[in-house]
Amino acid sequence: MIASVYQYLLGHTELFFWIAVASACMLVICIVALPYVVATIPDDYFEKEKRPSQYKQLPYPLSIVFIVAKNLAGLILVLCGIVMLVLPGQGILTLLIGILFLDYPGKYRLEKKLMSYPAILKPINWMRRKRNKKEFKV
Repeated sequence: MIASVYQYLLGHTELFFWIAVASACMLVICIVALPYVVATIPDDYFEKEKRPSQYKQLPYPLSIVFIVAKNLAGLILVLCGIVMLVLPGQGILTLLIGILFLDYPGKYRLEKKLMSYPAILKPINWMRRKRNKKEFKV
């Protein structure tokens, strides 16, 4: 059994190389994009009781297309994150980003709960200060 797995791995070294390259690219993209994304969120976002709507400025058909595209991207990221849990890659990070892209009941409460932890809030506010943005108030 172990010998057959070893032979399989040897026969697919190029595939594993490209998986490692894609994983490294995802890590760099996440590191570069995270401060930008954090800076675009309004500083009073977590103070409101209900989640502010992002789509009211868009015309109706365009808002539906945007919502479907965002949820489809989130679903793809969740699936890739699950696959990366057993393959090389940033599975947990990709999974979390995918979950944040999806729209589902209770998401805003989950976001507020996560932001209430000092271990999460402190580095995010540090990124906002670096971009001359006001800190989040939770």
